[in-house]
Amino acid sequence: MAMDKQQTQEFIAKRVARELRHGELVNLGIGLPTLVANFVPEDRNVTFQSENGMVGVGPAPDENNHDAHIANAGGMPVTILTGGAFFDSATSFGLIRGGHVATTVLGALQVAQNGDVANYMIPGKMVPGMGGAMDLTSGAKRVIVAMEHTNKGNPKLLKECTLPLTAVKAVKLIVTEMGVIEVNEKGFELIEINPEYTVEEVQAATDAPLHISPNLVDMVV
Repeated sequence: MAMDKQQTQEFIAKRVARELRHGELVNLGIGLPTLVANFVPEDRNVTFQSENGMVGVGPAPDENNHDAHIANAGGMPVTILTGGAFFDSATSFGLIRGGHVATTVLGALQVAQNGDVANYMIPGKMVPGMGGAMDLTSGAKRVIVAMEHTNKGNPKLLKECTLPLTAVKAVKLIVTEMGVIEVNEKGFELIEINPEYTVEEVQAATDAPLHISPNLVDMVV
């Protein structure tokens, strides 16, 4: 059964949430990645950081009951959990550049088979700029891309990025509605597949060669 855009994004976010480890400090990029905070498994204590100066970010608030002054770096209202804290941008980027963020989850416009990532275009096009993504992809210990597999049918997993790079050889894992792809010495390796698709369909939607893991399993969210 085909998923609509909201269902697709929630499906991806649920799978990404399973990647987060107990005790980690995690940054979620704007857009789809912010949904990940809604689906963290109950047995894991994960602390979310927003680069505009917060730690302890919680799930999205009820749209009829939120504080407009508590917003993430994308300007979207968020909740703050007990024990959370607010601080200035210098402190926030000190956490990022100091290597204290364990995992960053971000969206992307393109990812290359060597782990290069492009997630912004020139000002005025698609998104206004890279924001803190360049710092996050360099400072975080693990970089996960959460995105839809194609853009209106055009592949986003490429041999080489054609847009300006946000980071070089930074991405370790990609989660889309089609599957979970590890970026390693082989290039793109499909390690989990959404059973709604065939391997051939995933490859057809991917510009670069797709290596199939000998231990390929169905994607579970």
